[in-house]
Amino acid sequence: MEEPVIEFHLNSRSGLSPYQQLVQQVRHALRLGLLEEGDRLPTVKEVAKQMAVNPNTVLKAYRELEHDGLVAARPGVGTFVTRTLADGTLAAQGPLRKDLQRWLTKARLAGLDDESIEALFMSTFRDAAGEDVA
Repeated sequence: MEEPVIEFHLNSRSGLSPYQQLVQQVRHALRLGLLEEGDRLPTVKEVAKQMAVNPNTVLKAYRELEHDGLVAARPGVGTFVTRTLADGTLAAQGPLRKDLQRWLTKARLAGLDDESIEALFMSTFRDAAGEDVA
């Protein structure tokens, strides 16, 4: 049997419920090309055990992804990606990722911890998004 290609993680500070975090992580992986059509997601049982959450939480996330047409459950076999969210911008992501990694290194060298980096990024992201609207 094929190994799942995504490993989930929970962030208690995200403000999102565990099921929303699972949905978001799959959607991000689909958008970044980390998950492709035909890839198998970990089983509900595997995710529930790894993340110490109720299996119904995982099931709810998988059902939402299935409702969105992104995955399909095959009883007794697993849940598989049926479509991706990656688009033509995928090629541009490599150089941008390198720039962002350099920026993260500078931020850490300046003494920022992960929470401070996240706050700075989100604040700047929201400011830039607001400027695009104006």
